[in-house]
Amino acid sequence: MSVNPGSVEQLRIDRSGPPKSSAWPVIVAALLLLAGGAAWVVLSLLHRPVLVETAVAVASASGAPSAVLDASGYVTARREATVSSKVTGQIQDVLFEEGQKAEAGQVLAHLDPSNIKTTLQLAQSQWDVAKSALGETEAQLVQAEKDLQRTIALTKGNVLSESDLDKARATADSLRARLARQKVEVVVAERQVATFQQQLEDTVIRAPFAGVIVSKTAQPGEIISPLSAGGGFTRTGVCTIVDMASLEIEVDVNENYINRVAPTQRVRALLDAYPDWPIPCKVIAIIPTADRQKGTVKVRISFDQLDPRILPDMGVKVAFQSSEEPTRATASVLVPENAIHLDGERNIVWVVHGRKVERRAVQTGDRQNDNIVVQAGLRSGEMVVLNPPAGLKDGDEIREKKT
Repeated sequence: MSVNPGSVEQLRIDRSGPPKSSAWPVIVAALLLLAGGAAWVVLSLLHRPVLVETAVAVASASGAPSAVLDASGYVTARREATVSSKVTGQIQDVLFEEGQKAEAGQVLAHLDPSNIKTTLQLAQSQWDVAKSALGETEAQLVQAEKDLQRTIALTKGNVLSESDLDKARATADSLRARLARQKVEVVVAERQVATFQQQLEDTVIRAPFAGVIVSKTAQPGEIISPLSAGGGFTRTGVCTIVDMASLEIEVDVNENYINRVAPTQRVRALLDAYPDWPIPCKVIAIIPTADRQKGTVKVRISFDQLDPRILPDMGVKVAFQSSEEPTRATASVLVPENAIHLDGERNIVWVVHGRKVERRAVQTGDRQNDNIVVQAGLRSGEMVVLNPPAGLKDGDEIREKKT
Protein backbone atom coordinates (compact mmCIF):
# COMPACT_ATOMS: atom_id res chain seq x y z
CA MET A 1 0.00 0.00 0.00
CA SER A 2 1.39 3.33 -0.98
CA VAL A 3 1.51 6.29 1.50
CA ASN A 4 1.13 9.82 0.41
CA PRO A 5 4.10 11.87 1.65
CA GLY A 6 1.91 14.90 2.10
CA SER A 7 -0.36 13.02 4.42
CA VAL A 8 2.56 11.92 6.56
CA GLU A 9 3.76 15.47 7.02
CA GLN A 10 0.29 16.44 8.12
CA LEU A 11 0.28 13.78 10.84
CA ARG A 12 3.68 14.92 12.38
CA ILE A 13 3.39 16.75 15.73
CA ASP A 14 4.79 20.26 15.64
CA ARG A 15 6.87 20.66 18.84
CA SER A 16 8.41 23.99 18.04
CA GLY A 17 5.47 26.12 19.36
CA PRO A 18 5.82 29.84 20.11
CA PRO A 19 9.23 31.10 21.34
CA LYS A 20 9.67 30.98 25.17
CA SER A 21 10.47 34.20 27.12
CA SER A 22 13.79 34.20 29.18
CA ALA A 23 13.80 34.78 33.10
CA TRP A 24 17.44 35.97 33.27
CA PRO A 25 16.73 39.74 33.09
CA VAL A 26 14.49 39.54 36.16
CA ILE A 27 17.06 37.56 38.13
CA VAL A 28 19.85 39.96 37.21
CA ALA A 29 17.77 42.98 38.23
CA ALA A 30 16.94 41.42 41.62
CA LEU A 31 20.60 40.62 42.26
CA LEU A 32 21.56 44.20 41.42
CA LEU A 33 18.98 45.54 43.86
CA LEU A 34 20.21 43.25 46.62
CA ALA A 35 23.82 44.23 45.97
CA GLY A 36 22.91 47.94 46.06
CA GLY A 37 21.03 47.55 49.34
CA ALA A 38 23.90 45.67 50.92
CA ALA A 39 26.36 48.29 49.76
CA TRP A 40 24.15 51.06 51.22
CA VAL A 41 23.97 49.25 54.55
CA VAL A 42 27.74 48.75 54.62
CA LEU A 43 28.39 52.39 53.73
CA SER A 44 25.90 53.54 56.39
CA LEU A 45 27.64 51.43 59.02
CA LEU A 46 31.02 52.69 57.92
CA HIS A 47 29.97 56.38 58.04
CA ARG A 48 27.85 56.25 61.20
CA PRO A 49 29.25 58.70 63.82
CA VAL A 50 31.27 57.08 66.58
CA LEU A 51 29.77 57.59 70.05
CA VAL A 52 32.46 58.99 72.39
CA GLU A 53 32.95 60.75 75.73
CA THR A 54 34.83 64.06 75.78
CA ALA A 55 36.55 66.39 78.24
CA VAL A 56 38.05 69.87 78.06
CA ALA A 57 41.75 70.51 78.57
CA VAL A 58 42.27 73.03 81.39
CA ALA A 59 45.26 75.25 82.07
CA SER A 60 47.84 73.88 84.51
CA ALA A 61 49.73 75.88 87.08
CA SER A 62 53.05 74.19 86.22
CA GLY A 63 54.33 77.38 84.62
CA ALA A 64 53.61 79.52 87.70
CA PRO A 65 56.32 80.86 90.02
CA SER A 66 57.53 78.49 92.71
CA ALA A 67 55.90 78.56 96.13
CA VAL A 68 57.88 80.04 99.03
CA LEU A 69 55.36 79.17 101.76
CA ASP A 70 52.33 76.93 102.21
CA ALA A 71 49.49 77.57 104.65
CA SER A 72 45.89 76.58 105.25
CA GLY A 73 42.80 78.54 106.23
CA TYR A 74 39.16 79.13 105.44
CA VAL A 75 36.99 81.11 103.08
CA THR A 76 35.34 83.95 104.98
CA ALA A 77 32.95 86.77 104.16
CA ARG A 78 33.77 90.37 105.02
CA ARG A 79 30.05 91.19 105.08
CA GLU A 80 28.02 88.67 107.06
CA ALA A 81 25.22 89.54 109.47
CA THR A 82 22.69 87.90 111.74
CA VAL A 83 19.51 89.80 110.88
CA SER A 84 17.38 90.72 113.89
CA SER A 85 14.68 93.23 114.82
CA LYS A 86 15.08 96.54 116.64
CA VAL A 87 12.29 95.68 119.09
CA THR A 88 11.17 92.62 121.01
CA GLY A 89 8.10 90.93 119.59
CA GLN A 90 6.44 87.80 118.28
CA ILE A 91 7.22 86.75 114.72
CA GLN A 92 4.12 86.96 112.56
CA ASP A 93 5.51 85.58 109.29
CA VAL A 94 8.80 84.64 107.62
CA LEU A 95 9.19 85.41 103.91
CA PHE A 96 12.42 83.62 102.95
CA GLU A 97 14.14 80.25 102.75
CA GLU A 98 17.77 79.15 102.96
CA GLY A 99 19.76 79.69 99.79
CA GLN A 100 17.51 82.53 98.63
CA LYS A 101 19.06 85.72 97.29
CA ALA A 102 17.93 88.94 98.97
CA GLU A 103 18.23 92.54 97.86
CA ALA A 104 19.11 95.40 100.19
CA GLY A 105 15.95 96.52 102.01
CA GLN A 106 13.94 93.43 101.04
CA VAL A 107 11.32 92.45 103.64
CA LEU A 108 12.31 89.20 105.35
CA ALA A 109 9.79 88.92 108.21
CA HIS A 110 7.11 90.76 110.20
CA LEU A 111 6.53 91.02 113.94
CA ASP A 112 3.04 91.17 115.45
CA PRO A 113 2.18 94.93 115.28
CA SER A 114 -1.19 94.88 117.11
CA ASN A 115 0.00 96.49 120.38
CA ILE A 116 1.99 99.20 118.62
CA LYS A 117 -0.92 99.97 116.29
CA THR A 118 -3.20 100.54 119.31
CA THR A 119 -0.65 102.84 120.93
CA LEU A 120 -0.19 104.70 117.67
CA GLN A 121 -3.94 105.28 117.36
CA LEU A 122 -3.99 106.68 120.91
CA ALA A 123 -1.10 109.03 120.13
CA GLN A 124 -2.81 110.23 116.97
CA SER A 125 -5.99 110.96 118.96
CA GLN A 126 -4.00 112.95 121.52
CA TRP A 127 -2.40 114.90 118.68
CA ASP A 128 -5.83 115.72 117.27
CA VAL A 129 -7.03 116.91 120.72
CA ALA A 130 -3.94 119.10 121.11
CA LYS A 131 -4.52 120.69 117.72
CA SER A 132 -8.19 121.32 118.53
CA ALA A 133 -7.34 122.99 121.87
CA LEU A 134 -4.77 125.12 120.07
CA GLY A 135 -7.38 126.34 117.62
CA GLU A 136 -9.81 127.16 120.41
CA THR A 137 -7.18 129.17 122.28
CA GLU A 138 -6.23 131.06 119.13
CA ALA A 139 -9.88 132.10 118.67
CA GLN A 140 -10.15 133.18 122.32
CA LEU A 141 -6.93 135.19 122.01
CA VAL A 142 -8.27 137.05 118.98
CA GLN A 143 -11.39 138.00 120.96
CA ALA A 144 -9.36 138.93 124.04
CA GLU A 145 -7.12 141.26 122.03
CA LYS A 146 -10.17 143.01 120.55
CA ASP A 147 -11.66 143.40 124.03
CA LEU A 148 -8.35 144.83 125.24
CA GLN A 149 -8.32 147.45 122.50
CA ARG A 150 -11.88 148.50 123.30
CA THR A 151 -11.11 148.61 127.02
CA ILE A 152 -8.10 150.85 126.35
CA ALA A 153 -10.26 153.21 124.33
CA LEU A 154 -13.02 153.32 126.95
CA THR A 155 -10.52 153.83 129.74
CA LYS A 156 -9.14 156.87 127.96
CA GLY A 157 -12.68 158.25 127.82
CA ASN A 158 -13.12 157.58 131.53
CA VAL A 159 -15.92 155.10 130.76
CA LEU A 160 -14.06 152.15 132.32
CA SER A 161 -11.68 152.14 135.20
CA GLU A 162 -8.05 151.15 135.28
CA SER A 163 -9.09 147.92 137.02
CA ASP A 164 -11.15 146.88 134.01
CA LEU A 165 -8.17 147.62 131.76
CA ASP A 166 -5.90 145.46 133.94
CA LYS A 167 -8.35 142.56 133.77
CA ALA A 168 -8.58 142.75 129.97
CA ARG A 169 -4.80 142.95 129.65
CA ALA A 170 -4.34 139.95 132.01
CA THR A 171 -6.87 137.90 130.06
CA ALA A 172 -5.03 138.54 126.79
CA ASP A 173 -1.62 137.76 128.32
CA SER A 174 -2.96 134.54 129.84
CA LEU A 175 -4.33 133.40 126.48
CA ARG A 176 -1.01 134.20 124.78
CA ALA A 177 0.85 132.06 127.33
CA ARG A 178 -1.69 129.25 126.96
CA LEU A 179 -1.34 129.43 123.17
CA ALA A 180 2.47 129.13 123.38
CA ARG A 181 2.16 126.13 125.70
CA GLN A 182 -0.39 124.43 123.48
CA LYS A 183 1.82 124.92 120.42
CA VAL A 184 4.57 123.02 122.26
CA GLU A 185 2.06 120.33 123.24
CA VAL A 186 1.05 119.92 119.60
CA VAL A 187 4.72 119.48 118.61
CA VAL A 188 5.21 116.93 121.39
CA ALA A 189 2.10 115.00 120.32
CA GLU A 190 3.29 115.05 116.71
CA ARG A 191 6.70 113.69 117.68
CA GLN A 192 5.05 111.02 119.80
CA VAL A 193 3.04 109.92 116.78
CA ALA A 194 6.25 109.80 114.72
CA THR A 195 7.89 107.69 117.44
CA PHE A 196 5.14 105.09 117.40
CA GLN A 197 5.10 105.11 113.59
CA GLN A 198 8.81 104.30 113.68
CA GLN A 199 8.15 101.51 116.18
CA LEU A 200 5.52 100.16 113.81
CA GLU A 201 8.07 100.30 110.97
CA ASP A 202 10.55 98.46 113.21
CA THR A 203 8.23 95.45 113.26
CA VAL A 204 9.21 94.93 109.61
CA ILE A 205 12.56 93.09 109.39
CA ARG A 206 14.54 93.95 106.24
CA ALA A 207 17.78 92.74 104.66
CA PRO A 208 20.61 95.14 105.59
CA PHE A 209 22.48 94.49 102.32
CA ALA A 210 22.26 92.34 99.21
CA GLY A 211 23.40 88.76 99.71
CA VAL A 212 22.43 85.12 100.10
CA ILE A 213 20.55 83.78 103.12
CA VAL A 214 22.59 80.88 104.47
CA SER A 215 20.56 80.01 107.58
CA LYS A 216 17.01 80.37 108.88
CA THR A 217 16.91 80.59 112.68
CA ALA A 218 13.32 81.56 113.54
CA GLN A 219 9.76 80.52 112.73
CA PRO A 220 6.36 82.25 113.02
CA GLY A 221 5.11 82.37 116.62
CA GLU A 222 8.54 82.60 118.24
CA ILE A 223 9.65 85.60 120.29
CA ILE A 224 12.59 87.59 118.93
CA SER A 225 14.63 90.22 120.72
CA PRO A 226 17.69 92.26 119.76
CA LEU A 227 19.13 91.39 123.18
CA SER A 228 19.79 87.92 124.50
CA ALA A 229 17.24 86.97 127.15
CA GLY A 230 19.52 84.33 128.69
CA GLY A 231 17.16 81.48 127.88
CA GLY A 232 16.37 79.14 125.03
CA PHE A 233 12.95 80.50 124.12
CA THR A 234 13.90 83.93 122.77
CA ARG A 235 15.58 84.25 119.38
CA THR A 236 18.12 86.97 118.69
CA GLY A 237 17.89 86.75 114.89
CA VAL A 238 15.75 85.41 112.09
CA CYS A 239 18.51 84.55 109.61
CA THR A 240 22.14 84.92 108.61
CA ILE A 241 22.86 86.72 105.34
CA VAL A 242 26.19 86.70 103.51
CA ASP A 243 27.43 89.04 100.80
CA MET A 244 28.99 86.56 98.36
CA ALA A 245 30.84 89.39 96.62
CA SER A 246 32.89 89.90 99.80
CA LEU A 247 34.36 86.39 100.02
CA GLU A 248 38.06 86.14 100.75
CA ILE A 249 40.55 83.80 102.43
CA GLU A 250 41.95 84.09 105.93
CA VAL A 251 45.01 82.04 106.87
CA ASP A 252 47.21 81.92 109.95
CA VAL A 253 50.91 82.07 109.04
CA ASN A 254 53.54 80.99 111.52
CA GLU A 255 55.27 84.13 112.76
CA ASN A 256 58.66 82.55 111.98
CA TYR A 257 57.81 82.67 108.25
CA ILE A 258 55.77 85.86 108.01
CA ASN A 259 58.79 87.56 106.41
CA ARG A 260 58.06 85.51 103.28
CA VAL A 261 54.67 87.20 102.84
CA ALA A 262 54.15 90.68 101.39
CA PRO A 263 51.11 92.77 100.35
CA THR A 264 49.89 92.16 96.76
CA GLN A 265 51.95 88.93 96.65
CA ARG A 266 50.56 86.33 94.26
CA VAL A 267 48.93 83.27 95.85
CA ARG A 268 47.64 79.98 94.44
CA ALA A 269 44.70 78.54 96.38
CA LEU A 270 43.25 75.01 96.32
CA LEU A 271 39.88 74.38 97.92
CA ASP A 272 39.60 71.13 99.83
CA ALA A 273 36.39 70.45 97.87
CA TYR A 274 38.12 71.01 94.49
CA PRO A 275 41.77 69.95 94.89
CA ASP A 276 42.39 69.96 91.10
CA TRP A 277 41.22 73.55 90.61
CA PRO A 278 44.00 76.10 91.22
CA ILE A 279 42.55 79.54 91.98
CA PRO A 280 44.68 82.65 91.38
CA CYS A 281 44.67 85.05 94.35
CA LYS A 282 46.73 87.80 95.94
CA VAL A 283 47.48 89.07 99.44
CA ILE A 284 45.22 91.92 100.60
CA ALA A 285 46.74 92.67 103.97
CA ILE A 286 48.87 91.31 106.77
CA ILE A 287 47.11 92.00 110.07
CA PRO A 288 49.73 93.85 112.17
CA THR A 289 49.42 91.74 115.31
CA ALA A 290 50.36 88.22 116.33
CA ASP A 291 48.39 85.62 118.22
CA ARG A 292 50.36 85.03 121.41
CA GLN A 293 48.80 81.62 122.05
CA LYS A 294 49.28 80.18 118.55
CA GLY A 295 52.32 82.16 117.45
CA THR A 296 50.70 83.08 114.14
CA VAL A 297 49.88 86.18 112.13
CA LYS A 298 46.61 86.50 110.23
CA VAL A 299 46.81 87.17 106.47
CA ARG A 300 43.89 88.21 104.27
CA ILE A 301 43.84 86.98 100.66
CA SER A 302 41.47 88.03 97.86
CA PHE A 303 40.28 86.01 94.88
CA ASP A 304 41.13 87.37 91.44
CA GLN A 305 37.71 86.26 90.28
CA LEU A 306 34.84 84.85 92.32
CA ASP A 307 33.08 81.64 91.33
CA PRO A 308 29.75 80.12 92.48
CA ARG A 309 31.66 77.05 93.69
CA ILE A 310 33.44 79.13 96.34
CA LEU A 311 31.37 79.05 99.54
CA PRO A 312 31.87 80.54 103.01
CA ASP A 313 33.75 78.45 105.60
CA MET A 314 35.26 76.13 102.97
CA GLY A 315 38.69 74.79 103.86
CA VAL A 316 41.48 75.99 101.59
CA LYS A 317 45.22 75.47 101.16
CA VAL A 318 47.30 78.33 99.79
CA ALA A 319 50.80 78.59 98.33
CA PHE A 320 52.48 81.99 98.48
CA GLN A 321 54.33 82.46 95.20
CA SER A 322 57.83 83.74 94.72
CA SER A 323 58.14 87.20 93.19
CA GLU A 324 60.84 85.89 90.82
CA GLU A 325 59.86 85.03 87.26
CA PRO A 326 59.86 81.32 86.40
CA THR A 327 62.88 80.16 84.43
CA ARG A 328 60.70 78.52 81.81
CA ALA A 329 57.08 79.44 81.37
CA THR A 330 55.19 76.50 79.95
CA ALA A 331 51.70 76.51 78.52
CA SER A 332 50.82 73.21 80.17
CA VAL A 333 47.30 71.84 80.36
CA LEU A 334 45.62 69.08 82.34
CA VAL A 335 43.60 66.30 80.73
CA PRO A 336 42.08 63.15 82.24
CA GLU A 337 44.39 60.17 82.26
CA ASN A 338 42.08 58.14 80.00
CA ALA A 339 42.43 60.74 77.23
CA ILE A 340 46.10 59.77 76.64
CA HIS A 341 46.64 56.86 74.25
CA LEU A 342 50.01 55.20 73.70
CA ASP A 343 50.71 54.63 69.99
CA GLY A 344 54.04 52.91 69.66
CA GLU A 345 56.49 55.10 71.54
CA ARG A 346 54.43 58.28 71.32
CA ASN A 347 51.54 59.54 73.41
CA ILE A 348 48.60 60.80 71.37
CA VAL A 349 45.22 62.36 72.00
CA TRP A 350 42.18 62.63 69.82
CA VAL A 351 41.16 66.30 69.54
CA VAL A 352 37.57 67.17 68.62
CA HIS A 353 37.00 69.67 65.81
CA GLY A 354 33.29 70.15 65.31
CA ARG A 355 32.00 66.66 64.48
CA LYS A 356 35.36 65.13 63.55
CA VAL A 357 38.47 64.08 65.42
CA GLU A 358 42.13 64.81 64.82
CA ARG A 359 44.94 62.52 65.88
CA ARG A 360 47.64 64.56 67.62
CA ALA A 361 50.91 63.61 69.29
CA VAL A 362 51.55 65.26 72.68
CA GLN A 363 54.32 65.54 75.24
CA THR A 364 53.22 64.52 78.71
CA GLY A 365 54.56 65.35 82.15
CA ASP A 366 53.67 64.59 85.74
CA ARG A 367 50.51 63.00 87.01
CA GLN A 368 48.15 65.05 89.21
CA ASN A 369 45.54 62.81 90.83
CA ASP A 370 43.52 61.42 87.89
CA ASN A 371 44.94 63.95 85.41
CA ILE A 372 48.06 64.09 83.24
CA VAL A 373 50.02 67.27 82.54
CA VAL A 374 50.38 67.85 78.79
CA GLN A 375 53.44 70.02 78.26
CA ALA A 376 53.21 70.40 74.47
CA GLY A 377 50.81 69.66 71.63
CA LEU A 378 47.54 70.77 73.26
CA ARG A 379 46.02 74.12 74.21
CA SER A 380 43.74 75.04 77.06
CA GLY A 381 40.07 74.86 76.07
CA GLU A 382 40.48 72.17 73.40
CA MET A 383 38.21 69.12 73.69
CA VAL A 384 39.67 65.61 73.76
CA VAL A 385 38.14 62.14 73.51
CA LEU A 386 38.09 59.94 76.60
CA ASN A 387 38.68 56.19 76.25
CA PRO A 388 39.01 56.36 72.44
CA PRO A 389 37.44 53.28 70.84
CA ALA A 390 39.57 50.87 68.87
CA GLY A 391 39.69 51.61 65.18
CA LEU A 392 39.18 55.36 65.55
CA LYS A 393 40.87 57.11 62.62
CA ASP A 394 41.91 60.66 61.87
CA GLY A 395 38.93 62.54 60.40
CA ASP A 396 36.28 60.13 61.69
CA GLU A 397 32.90 61.67 62.47
CA ILE A 398 31.95 61.43 66.16
CA ARG A 399 28.92 62.08 68.34
CA GLU A 400 29.24 63.00 72.02
CA LYS A 401 27.50 60.86 74.61
CA LYS A 402 24.84 62.64 76.61
CA THR A 403 25.15 62.24 80.37
